[in-house]
Amino acid sequence: MSEPPSIFTLEAVNALVPRLRAIMQAQMERRTHIERSLDRLAELLGRAPEDIQIDARDPASVRDLKRDLAARIAAYRSGWREVEKLGAVLKDARMGLVDFQGRVDGKLVWLCWRYGEDAVTHYHALDEGFAARKPIEAAMRLRHLN
Repeated sequence: MSEPPSIFTLEAVNALVPRLRAIMQAQMERRTHIERSLDRLAELLGRAPEDIQIDARDPASVRDLKRDLAARIAAYRSGWREVEKLGAVLKDARMGLVDFQGRVDGKLVWLCWRYGEDAVTHYHALDEGFAARKPIEAAMRLRHLN
């Protein structure tokens, strides 16, 4: 069973953004490379692969591509574990969307960050998603985030 997420202040989350941005950049690059390699593998096999298990009957180029894919997928999974170790909860890998639990007006909320943003500037209720994000106003930062 996983532990409940830590509760962060806005300042603590924003202090993590430079590291988070670097990890997310690497993750986006890994994902792009994996998708391209899967397309290439499908071309070589004449169909989308069911898995990337190496088969002795595969041509050498297919075996090499499968080995490379397996290593890149392992690195991709490891990158998401690194994000989780920061205390983030991955919400959408394709968008690079992560949430951190925090408080606004004493209520637990998700402090919401998306790859490409310079800082956490939005939040939403625990039972809401990205579409329900609300801006964190400057006055709110001073009064309510703790």
